[in-house]
Amino acid sequence: MRDDPLFILVVVAVLIVAGILLLGIGSFGKGGDFNKKYANKIMRWRIGAQFVAVLLILLFVYLRGGS
Repeated sequence: MRDDPLFILVVVAVLIVAGILLLGIGSFGKGGDFNKKYANKIMRWRIGAQFVAVLLILLFVYLRGGS
């Protein structure tokens, strides 16, 4: 499974979503001008990346799902 390019793409997408989420949570926790200016944009990026990640996961399950 580790050699499967689609699996690697899914893992990268999930890690990107996690990174964006941590960036958003960190900026929220710190507060300040950066949070006021970019918090909404960061969470929009997360939603878009999460949408792509979910689509890739569904594609992986559909194509590689056992029967």
